[in-house]
Amino acid sequence: MKLEKAWRWFGKSDAVTLDHLVQMDIEGVVTALHHIPTGEVWPKEEILAVKNEIESRGMRWSVVESVPVSEQIKTAGPMRDRHIENYRRTIRNLGECGIDTVCYNFMPVLDWCRTILDYPHVGGGIGLCFDYPTFVAFDVFILKRPGAAADYSAEDLEQAGKAFAAMTPDEARTLSYNIIVVTQGFINGVIDGSVSDPEKLFLEYISCYKKIDRERYRSHLKYFIDSLIPVCEEYDVNLCIHPDDPPYPILGMPRIMGCADDMEWLEKANPSLRNGITFCTGSLSGRHDNDLPYMAARFGERIHFAHLRNTRYTGYKSFYESGHLYGSLDMPAIVEALMREQRRRIAAGRKDIRIPVRPDHGIRILNDLDCDCYNIGYPLNGRLRGIAELDGLMVGIDRMLSRE
Repeated sequence: MKLEKAWRWFGKSDAVTLDHLVQMDIEGVVTALHHIPTGEVWPKEEILAVKNEIESRGMRWSVVESVPVSEQIKTAGPMRDRHIENYRRTIRNLGECGIDTVCYNFMPVLDWCRTILDYPHVGGGIGLCFDYPTFVAFDVFILKRPGAAADYSAEDLEQAGKAFAAMTPDEARTLSYNIIVVTQGFINGVIDGSVSDPEKLFLEYISCYKKIDRERYRSHLKYFIDSLIPVCEEYDVNLCIHPDDPPYPILGMPRIMGCADDMEWLEKANPSLRNGITFCTGSLSGRHDNDLPYMAARFGERIHFAHLRNTRYTGYKSFYESGHLYGSLDMPAIVEALMREQRRRIAAGRKDIRIPVRPDHGIRILNDLDCDCYNIGYPLNGRLRGIAELDGLMVGIDRMLSRE
């Protein structure tokens, strides 16, 4: 038995259609009601409309990615309890509609971050890259976050200064806009392209975290989880938190889901198996000390969903996305750990045996290069290559495990 082949679909505006997914032999669709504002309730009739559209083509809505967590919840603002109650109602509505997995993240202000959106690959493809000195240059010299320099070593600042000196003014503006707006706008980012001064508003959001350290931020996450788990238990919905990307603090704000210690804290914070993990190999690989095959096995019982992609390290805290099978990660060992977990669940009589996996991001190849109709990081051909590679890997591992 293989893991469920899933694909992130951004709704009717997505250039990749549901009919395309059928042709690609996708089993599970990963999507969301992107048009509903963060903090509001998802109505059952709208959930059912999307679910029925997916099921009419022989697939299932396997994961909601995401029901966004508002900044009010993350910072324990005055609207926190109202937004959490709306989140509880959304979980209830999803459960009553038969949708059993919700991915979310608890990253402050900024979701995943990249500094280069057109990193060249051998053969002509292009992909995404996170270059740490360039990011430090953005923080210290472009954004000019108050007190930013104190968060970095002298070597970091020296390398950042060199990176900034090599930029033209247009390149600096583009870097800032890409980090704050371009990579965030299609995933319920807090700032969109309509804002006249994105950097000013971005700094205002960051300032809300001045008095929130790691432990306090953990308490905010626990408050959120503890509020939701009873509803998840009642309506058979699994929550799965996405790791921080990159998996360490940035911009002076706490990030609390980036390594095995953080996952151990999560399971102790609320032991219910409904309190689960989205195992994103690309995000977790941003820390060189993360042992991903070990983590996949250690926390397997809580992994309700997986994002699979590979990376190659280019320096301290720097990496580029190298596709799906090949890179610095041992992808066969990671997938083997997930498939062994699947067999354990079958033997234990658990219902959640599918464990959806999707190709996360992808290298732009072939006519992806001629089209700007895909969301950043989500080209068609690069991801299609990825799901084909992962499918072949799963076939081989399934054959191996069946012979044990």
